[in-house]
Amino acid sequence: MLYRENGQFKSTYRADQQIFPIVQDRVAILALLVVAFAVVPAFASEYWLRAIFVPFLILSLAALGLNILVGYCGQISLGTGAFMAVGAYAAYNFHVRIEGMPLIVSLLLGGLCATVVGVFFGIPSLRIKGLYLAVATLAAQFFVDWAFLRIPFFTNNSSSGSVSVAGLNVFGLPVESPAQKYLLCLTLVVVFALLAKNLVRSAIGREWMAMRDMDVAAAVIGIRPVYAKLTAFAVSSFIVGVAGALWGFVHLGAWEPAAFSIDRSFQLLFMVIIGGLGSIMGSFFGAAFIVLLPILLNQLPGWFGVSMSTALASHLEFMIFGALIVFFLIVEPHGLARLWSTAKEKLRLWPFPH
Repeated sequence: MLYRENGQFKSTYRADQQIFPIVQDRVAILALLVVAFAVVPAFASEYWLRAIFVPFLILSLAALGLNILVGYCGQISLGTGAFMAVGAYAAYNFHVRIEGMPLIVSLLLGGLCATVVGVFFGIPSLRIKGLYLAVATLAAQFFVDWAFLRIPFFTNNSSSGSVSVAGLNVFGLPVESPAQKYLLCLTLVVVFALLAKNLVRSAIGREWMAMRDMDVAAAVIGIRPVYAKLTAFAVSSFIVGVAGALWGFVHLGAWEPAAFSIDRSFQLLFMVIIGGLGSIMGSFFGAAFIVLLPILLNQLPGWFGVSMSTALASHLEFMIFGALIVFFLIVEPHGLARLWSTAKEKLRLWPFPH
């Protein structure tokens, strides 16, 4: 009885088109943000901040970028790890080569470089689609891996091939402790999630969804395929590039190209499929599932007094991922986000059967 719309009237178009038109949703989101910004950094342990919350936020941001391309525009991509790598290494070069470069500017410039690379590898989408486009984007993964391994300029002539950053600060405030890193990631994720939500509700978002549903019909009604597809690649690559820069700067601190291997691309694709294609909320659900499942699998046998080797737990993780992907593709293609929406609809009608 708590989730009702009775008496919530809309008298303007602005009120009717707001992101959360139901009062209960606005209150819940506000409470969630208060908990995330105030309670979590104050009470969470260092382990939870370093190993769970920071990776969850960064992977959510990367999944959000990929969801714009795959879920909203329908363009399959297997090169997300490559775009993350471009963002990380470009931000690193801007940060170490330009004296006094602010951290936020470095992250955004890394995203812009990823945008350029993403649009370049998105050009084949104008002629091919489906499996062929997936192979074309997969080429970006191998090319980027080769470039960062073989061209010393990108690693600032590092002999080992790995790079590192230290002494991070934002507007003069240090970003060294786990809580500070968490707050930086949380702020950027909230900003980009809000921008992405408004983008997919705008005219360009409707063009993306029209291209996803039927590109020929979209072209017939006046939507330009070149503009729609390349803007989807650009926005997606920018967000993924910023996520890659955060992954290197904030989460890892020191990294090499293997940190953005093809496994990372598949992991992000699994997040989008399990969380929900074409859903902003689904990106967060998928990231939470992928981050928490390995921890649960490691802890669950101990709770029941069963000994399990690390190798077996790792194999079980892949088996469960595969089974869940097949399950969601067959039973609920829209993933966890659709299940969440269905539960909300039932709450709006409960206890009435209709």
